Parts: sequence; C-alpha cells; structure tokens
Amino acid sequence: MILKAMRRRDRNHIFAIECTSGAFLFLATAAFVLWQNTHLTVLWDLSYILENADRMALGQMPYRDFPFPYAPLTFAVQAAIIHLFGHAVIYHYVYAAVTSGAGTVLCWRILRRLLRDAALPQRAVAFLLALPLVFLSTNSIFPHPFYDSDCTLFVLLCLWLLLKVEDAGYPAIGTFACGVLLAVPLFIKQNTGLAFLASAVVCAVWLAVRRQRAALALVAGATAGIAIGLALIQHTAGVRSYLHWTVEFAASRRLPGLSTMLGVYEDRSLLWPGVAFAVGIGLWMAGRNHSKNRKTREVLAWSSIALMSVSLLMAVAALGMQDNASDRVEALLRVWPLLLAVTLGAALWQAWRRPSMAQLVPLIVLGTVHGAFLSQQLWGSTYALWPLLMTLIAALLAGASEDIQQSSGHELTRPLTALAAITSVTLLICGGYYALSHERLDYVDLDGPVLRHSKLPALRGVAMRGEYLPQFEELAAYVEREIPRDDAILTLPGEDLFYYATGRTPRFPVILMDNTVNPYGAAQLAELARERNVRWVIVKRQLQLQEEPLAFRAQLLQLLARDYKRVESLDNYDIYRRK
Repeated sequence: MILKAMRRRDRNHIFAIECTSGAFLFLATAAFVLWQNTHLTVLWDLSYILENADRMALGQMPYRDFPFPYAPLTFAVQAAIIHLFGHAVIYHYVYAAVTSGAGTVLCWRILRRLLRDAALPQRAVAFLLALPLVFLSTNSIFPHPFYDSDCTLFVLLCLWLLLKVEDAGYPAIGTFACGVLLAVPLFIKQNTGLAFLASAVVCAVWLAVRRQRAALALVAGATAGIAIGLALIQHTAGVRSYLHWTVEFAASRRLPGLSTMLGVYEDRSLLWPGVAFAVGIGLWMAGRNHSKNRKTREVLAWSSIALMSVSLLMAVAALGMQDNASDRVEALLRVWPLLLAVTLGAALWQAWRRPSMAQLVPLIVLGTVHGAFLSQQLWGSTYALWPLLMTLIAALLAGASEDIQQSSGHELTRPLTALAAITSVTLLICGGYYALSHERLDYVDLDGPVLRHSKLPALRGVAMRGEYLPQFEELAAYVEREIPRDDAILTLPGEDLFYYATGRTPRFPVILMDNTVNPYGAAQLAELARERNVRWVIVKRQLQLQEEPLAFRAQLLQLLARDYKRVESLDNYDIYRRK
C-alpha cells in the first residue's frame, strides 16, 4: 500500500510539473504575440488576409469571383471569426496569440516524444528546447494571422498525431483519420502543405515496406483527405479554376529557381562552422565508442560539444560584434542550412537502421521546410518554421545519445545536456533579438515618434507608428460622408483595411495591387474599371511598404485620367471621381 501511494504521489507530481510547463509555454507565447500586436501593424499583409476574408464572409467566392493565388483555409477561418464576432481586428489578434501558444505546446510535446528514449534528462531538455519558441513560435515574429503560421501549426498537429498512432500500434480508424488530416496543410498553404503531404506519404510507404504495414492506412486517409478537399472546392469554386490560380498562376509569380534555393548552401561563411561541426561529430563518435578510458571519453565529448556549438556561439557573438541589425540576424539564420544538412544525413541513416515514425519525423520536416522555401527565396521565410527546426535539433540529440548507456556510460550525458542548454540559451537570446528588432519586417516603415491607436470600431486593437492611422481615419470619414455605399470604388494600391473598416462591399476583382496577386496590366485594370462601372478611385500617396507594389502606377494613373478627375486631396490620399 505504501509503495502504491508513493507511486501515485510521484505520478501526480510529474503530472503537475507537465501541466505547469505546458501552461507556462502557452501563456508566455500567447502573451508575447498579443504584446507584439499592441505596437506594430504590417498593413499590407494584414489587409490581404482580412480584406479577402471579409469578401468571403460577404459570400464572394475566391477563384470564381476574384483572382486568388492562395489556398483557402486561413482566409476561411478568419471569415468565420468575422461571422461569429463581427468586425474587430482584436479578435484576429487573439486568434494569432492562441494558435501560436498552441504551436509552442504541440512542439514541446513532440520534443518530449522524440527524446523519450534518449539517455538525457528528457523533461528538462524538452522544456529547454521549447523555451525559445516564446520568441520564435508560429506568430511570434510576424504577429498577425497568416497562412505560413497556420500551416506550421497544422503540420505540428499532424506530426504529434503520427507519433501518437505509432505508439498506439496504428489502430485502423485512428490511423485513417490521421491520414485524412495530413491533407489539410495542402489547403492552408499549397507549397508547404504539398511538400509535407508528399514527405509524410513517402515515409509512411517506407515504414510499411520495412516494418509496419498498418501505416498504409495513412496513405489511404491522405488520399481520402485530398478527395474531400477537392470535392468541396469543385462544389464551390471549381477545381479547374482553383488549380489555375493556386498552381499555375502562383508558380509563375513566386516559384524560385533550383539554383536560387541551393545557393544558400554555397555561402562561404558556412564553411568553417560546417567543418567544426563535422569534426565535432567525429570526436563524439570516437568518444562514444572509446571503451578503454573514461577520462578520454569525457575529453573527447566536451571537445565535440565545443566544436558543434561554434555556429551557435557565432550567432551570439554577432549581437555584440555587428553594428547592423540585419547582420546580427543573418548570423542566426545561418544556423538553418548547417542544421538542415547535418540532419539529412543523420535522418537517412536512422531511417535505414531503425525505421519508425519517430525516426522518420526529421525527413518529413526536412521536406516540409524546403517546400516552404519555394514561395520565398529567402532564409527569412523561416519566420514561422522555427518550431520545426526545434524538432530537428531534438532528433539530433536523441540520435547522439543512442546507446550511451550500453557503449560508454553516463559520463556523456552531461556534455550532451550542455549542448541542449547552449542551443536553448543561444536561440532564446538571438531569437528574442530577432523578434524584438522586427528585422524580418524591414520591408515596411515601423518608425515614428508617436504610437497611434485606431479610433475606428472595426480597427480596435490596431496600433502603429507614423501618421498612417489618422490619415486613414480622415479618408474613412470622407468616404462615409461623400461616397454613396453602393458606388464601386477602386483603391490604389490597396494597402489599407479599407473595406473591412468601412463595411463596404468590394466590387472590383483585385483589392491589393501586387505582382504576386494581381494578374492584370495597366490597360486591363483601366478597362475593368469601365466594365465594373467604378465611379471612384482612391490613390494612397505615401505607403507603409518601403517599395512600390504597383510597378506601373504612373501608367495606370495616366490611363485612368481619361475617365476620372481629382475632386479632393486629403492628407495622404487623392480622391478621383468619374467624369
């Protein structure tokens, strides 16, 4: 009885620690994302999400009623929030905070599972690796709702479920249901979701061939998930139209060349950290297999950890040595290609030796990450992918600790735990700087002496520096006073939350004029304005975007001048009415 009571008390104690750890990670991440939203706004990206979600909430169908080169689910979720709670940006910010906190917790649980058999203090190491995600979770760097963040969240959910169904012995119904969910990221962000789905299916087939034939239920479920998604699209917008905009058009505007993607691995600054890491791995293997002298094993192990930490320590050193914020962040981002290359070799070796879903997770993540790079030719596109990098780090630690007890003893546990701690501290410091410096958001103007808060009910919660909000509020007041609600309006280039904030219905097919989303040239836009009986054109003069998104602005305005005359010039907007 006493022994049972002690075991029950230990279980309760462990459960309390787990709950406390999870609650802290969730609340800290969510609070940070909410705080980020209290002082910065990226108008262009936030507007693209919410303006199109608002169109969908009004019943307009993407792919059929207006050009739309993105998968639908992020926008559908935001449209549902509008339906449920009305027009108030704060609700979308809360969504971003909650989902980001959930992403951190999901990643933490995946880390716990990947480290389950590692000869390490598993709970402590998993928590240490998850801790930097307070600053590096799905929405921590870019705090608004976005498809990259949603896609990563669902990928994490699927990875966690894959590990769960493996632990349960691949029950038929649960495995099939998990397979269905594997298709969902494809309808959140097409390039990332497709890469994830393909990687997961290939790994499931490999697992079925080598060990677990029940894993084929994942493939069947994924096939069903794709079929369900396409059937819904066919019923609403039509599959042909969907594929045209999300595959053909999107690829023509955003797909980088292979040489561009591989170019980051050719960065000469990676040479010496890469050599140091390779030598460190060699010393680790030598120390682990050296069974004659314990002291020698320890020296080799600590030397190995020092060499494998070079790239991490360089990222920390850059904070003090580099004067430019972009150079400081670049040192952190260089951790990515090195870890991806190292993980690929380790994951292929483990998948051949001991095929299991836990060993195959790194390969799924590697495929997913490289799929995400197809939409942006920058390591900066990793801003929502950091939780996936943490799973790769955990897999490397788990592989390095393999057979420590049998081959070398416990003296190698401390160096490996130290590597986890160095990784955690480095990413906590550098990741915190990355998020707080807003270097990833340097494509917009975030400067200004005064932090402005919007007074419009729909924009409750929106805050940004500069005069953009007062200027937009002046425009909103003018539009409400002077322009009938049924009149069609063309906004150029469409940076603001115009329709979302004013409650008007968009009557023009494109509401944000950017090369990646606008399929029309200047002459076509002018002709569409005539066909759609657009009575008003609103031109924003000074943008928050640092670069002009409408490359042919001058040409378009010259064409529109034939049919429109300027009737008002506000602080930052020119108003034109049809002659």
